[in-house]
Amino acid sequence: MAELVAEGARSISGTEVRVRSVAEATPDDVVWCDGIAVGSPTNMGILSWQMKRFWDETMGPHWMKVDGKIGCAFSSAGGWGGGMELSCQSILTVLMNFGFLTFGVTDYSAKLHTAHYGAVALREPRDEVAIAGCKLLGRRLAEWTAVFCDGRKELHPVLHPDTRLGAN
Repeated sequence: MAELVAEGARSISGTEVRVRSVAEATPDDVVWCDGIAVGSPTNMGILSWQMKRFWDETMGPHWMKVDGKIGCAFSSAGGWGGGMELSCQSILTVLMNFGFLTFGVTDYSAKLHTAHYGAVALREPRDEVAIAGCKLLGRRLAEWTAVFCDGRKELHPVLHPDTRLGAN
């Protein structure tokens, strides 16, 4: 999922992307970015303990160094009803506690499929719907980051709906 989200982000010119697993991520990676997409497998309906530990222990001492950055979430689970959206909400809650400005995606990535709380997938994203949701989330993260951090108002997806996914 992370690679697909990164692909969506890279579709916006001028966007630099780093993809890190929670095991290899460092505070410098989080401080470096203007926007971040955080993903976790769903673990009993919430983010994984490894991801929670990263924010509690690794990022805890860097409190206030990431305030005002932009963040979003994605998650997968072993079955429908496994709590993927709850997992995204738990990730967003952690990000908000660190001062991130978080968002949901109002666009439909496919018929009857949205990423209101983040991109979700059943297991590995192999179908077109899950793939499109991941790419849309990454694109929207890059758009919001470009608008709010780089002043690129022409990429605002509401003010300039012609830039929305699938508009062309």
